[in-house]
Amino acid sequence: MTDQLRADVRDHYARAALTVLEGPGCCGGDASGDPVFGPGLYTPDELGPLPADAIAASLGCGNPTAVADLRPGETVLDLGSGGGIDVLIAARRVAPGGMAYGLDMTDEMLTLARRNAADAGVENARFVQGEIEAIPLPDASVDVVISNCVINLSTEKPRVFAEIARVLRPGGRLGVSDVVADDDLSPADRAERGDFVGCTAGALSFGEYAAGLAEAGLAEIRLTPTHAVGDRMYGAIVAAVRPAAGPGASQRDAATAAGAGLRAARALPPAGGVILGEGPTGADPCCGSGSCCG
Repeated sequence: MTDQLRADVRDHYARAALTVLEGPGCCGGDASGDPVFGPGLYTPDELGPLPADAIAASLGCGNPTAVADLRPGETVLDLGSGGGIDVLIAARRVAPGGMAYGLDMTDEMLTLARRNAADAGVENARFVQGEIEAIPLPDASVDVVISNCVINLSTEKPRVFAEIARVLRPGGRLGVSDVVADDDLSPADRAERGDFVGCTAGALSFGEYAAGLAEAGLAEIRLTPTHAVGDRMYGAIVAAVRPAAGPGASQRDAATAAGAGLRAARALPPAGGVILGEGPTGADPCCGSGSCCG
């Protein structure tokens, strides 16, 4: 990630965290939510035990814990954990005996997440500072990697995919929510639909995403679109596995997975012209179309 883009992302999400820390948050902890981004993508049962500030700081484009098949005793890592909503949900699912780590580069989000964990009484959650291109955890130390609309923020996605493969144990699983672009959209087309911190300009296409995971040595790649977030831009669940033995997926397998995901995406109803990122309307950085990730 270039220094300027990293600074832009850090500033954007630091301001979102401070809005909640200094409260009341602009989103007011309203779990009714936007059906495209935020707490509206979680069930009432998932949100019920959580502090209001964890809900108010939810800026993601999906619900990765819903499909990660978390099991008691596992170690899970959330990349770009923001206010901690997915870490707190994951920590409850891997208890007893499991641990949930949240990785974030923003001091303010880490402060908020740690406060939310304390308020929720969750003791098996740990929040660490770092960047997703250089995960500060040992090799083969994690059973499951999750993330919620964050990988698109990196301009060094091959490094992110390589780091995911490195920290996963053999047989470990990847289950992330992210914004994914139609393969027909060029990088310039994606930039026209929103800015970088708004999770659009940096989004990979279905083909690029699958190819990148295969290049990192991951297998069993699946891209499952869940909803449209803009013109030919989609929220999707991306899943893969680190092979217990042998090579990862071939590029032919990756292309097949990408094609299946793209066909499913094009069959979804339109989003209604959602604008991602901070547009000329001056949307507040805490909620609505001004934010998506965390």
